[in-house]
Amino acid sequence: MGIGLLFPGQASQFPGMGKELHDAYPAARRTFEEASEALSRDVAALCFRGTEEELRRTENTQPAIFTVSVAAFRVIAAETGVRPVCAAGHSLGEYSALVAAGVLPLRDAVRVLRSRGIYMQEAVPVGEGAMAAILGLAPKLVEEACRKGAALGVVSPANYNGGGQIVISGAAKAVAAACEAAKAAGAKRALPLPVSAPFHCALMGPAAERLTPELRAIPQGPFAFPVVANVTAAVYGSGDAVAEVLIRQITAPVRWEESVAAMRAAGATSFLEVGPGKVLSGLVRRIDREAPSSAFCAPADLVAVRAFLA
Repeated sequence: MGIGLLFPGQASQFPGMGKELHDAYPAARRTFEEASEALSRDVAALCFRGTEEELRRTENTQPAIFTVSVAAFRVIAAETGVRPVCAAGHSLGEYSALVAAGVLPLRDAVRVLRSRGIYMQEAVPVGEGAMAAILGLAPKLVEEACRKGAALGVVSPANYNGGGQIVISGAAKAVAAACEAAKAAGAKRALPLPVSAPFHCALMGPAAERLTPELRAIPQGPFAFPVVANVTAAVYGSGDAVAEVLIRQITAPVRWEESVAAMRAAGATSFLEVGPGKVLSGLVRRIDREAPSSAFCAPADLVAVRAFLA
């Protein structure tokens, strides 16, 4: 059985996440300590005692989910010896996948993610951007709805999540117009999302510019296992500059459905979501019903995951 690892992105956070891992496993505690030292902030306190409002602030969300995800990976690797055939992460989860694969150092990645969150939030004034999930409409028709909405500003697909779900992002008025166009074209639903900024669209250009020098300064190591990139929906090549791909990722859509197909092509027959929540394993079930999935983020999950891996 070829295992593909999945690392979650924003909106998977919840108060208390990672506490049971931290309390039960030295590998998890060391991960939280390493992230806290890098940020000069108690990341464990943020994850365990932070309020929902604190965890929703994107400069907190991104390093928090990342730290829990890497801690969960280190625990599951130590406890089961799992050897993935490949990995992918949704948006910020790609950083988790790259650290798990040994490509990026944890300390550098968590610092960049804090900056990434700050720069993304500051790129667009609160209230001027929006995101919405379009359900039950073909990609070409969603793209056409965005072209109609673009008469009022920037709007484009941000996440091709699969299972009939595409998230769009852009200026608030343009997103609202695109939602109406999508419903007129036959979408089952068009749901505004409770986000603090319009991620993965051209409005994030200033964030990409600000983050570029920080990303280019991170040392890049060899891949312990292949990682599929959001931007290309393909495995990183041996000569790829990871920083350049991650710079593009800030403004480009997450091609998640294609990424899952690329993982299948790379040998993944089953998927293990590592980190808070079960959003990605749920998406995999909608994308490919033939591919079993499981999730790990707490000691109580270990028995089921051992059976799954066996």
